[in-house]
Amino acid sequence: MEIGLEGRYGRALNHVKTHSLRRRRFLRIACAATACGGLVSCGRNNGPWRFLTAAEGRTLEAICERIIPTDQTPGAAWAGVVNFIDRQLMGPYRRQQSAYRNGLMEIDRAAAGKFGTNFAALDAQRQTALLESLDGGARRFFTTVIAHTMQGYYGDPRHGGNRDAVSWRMLGVPVIPIRGRNRYEFPKQGA
Repeated sequence: MEIGLEGRYGRALNHVKTHSLRRRRFLRIACAATACGGLVSCGRNNGPWRFLTAAEGRTLEAICERIIPTDQTPGAAWAGVVNFIDRQLMGPYRRQQSAYRNGLMEIDRAAAGKFGTNFAALDAQRQTALLESLDGGARRFFTTVIAHTMQGYYGDPRHGGNRDAVSWRMLGVPVIPIRGRNRYEFPKQGA
């Protein structure tokens, strides 16, 4: 006796035959999706920054190093302040992205107009002289960078700056362990 393809079960069986996802087709789709996911990530710039371009990163690093220069202790560049600012520009400081783009471009433009080269290529004295001569919007931007540099240098290392808690060690502040990373010994209870 043959099973007929009429009725409710017959229609369901036909639907499965014509619309089923076979194993080979599934594997083709899965492999294509995996390869495309890898290609999408290849389109990202290969620089170390999330928001900043390489040139902007160099300019910002030079500015931060003028704010907190290296002396007996590492300065802002070594402490990773630019990394802190870059990470924050992709999060809480997102509204200031255009201010950073325009401000860094304006400082580089001023350096090129005054000294014939970009800000990062200038020596320390010329960088300081240029930063002191800023006015208007560039001055307001520089004030913002000062505030963000201080936050990155003295803030908690888990936010991307203050590498190895360098500023805390300089000030004699005990390094606070990040919760969940260190094991603690609890006192034994009972006798």
